[in-house]
Amino acid sequence: MNTDIFGPIFGVLSDTLRIYSYLLLIRVLLTWFPGIDWSNGILSALCSITDPYLNIFRGVIPPIGGFDISSILAFLLLSFLQGQLYYLSLYNF
Repeated sequence: MNTDIFGPIFGVLSDTLRIYSYLLLIRVLLTWFPGIDWSNGILSALCSITDPYLNIFRGVIPPIGGFDISSILAFLLLSFLQGQLYYLSLYNF
């Protein structure tokens, strides 16, 4: 059985998580602008993609002083997973 296929698979997964982290960053930065219409098609799609992941961390860490810091933990975990997948993509099985 050829095991050379795992490197590219892990590379694609790593790239996918990197793109998702960019979407997550855009979502978090847009929350700083209170006048944004979230019912807009693109913004609504962005919310539907990122909110399920963010809601996991919002349930664990409540807002402190009106600031939602759960996104920091979400970014840390996503960055860790992306790094591990990237490392596995370089490793020859």
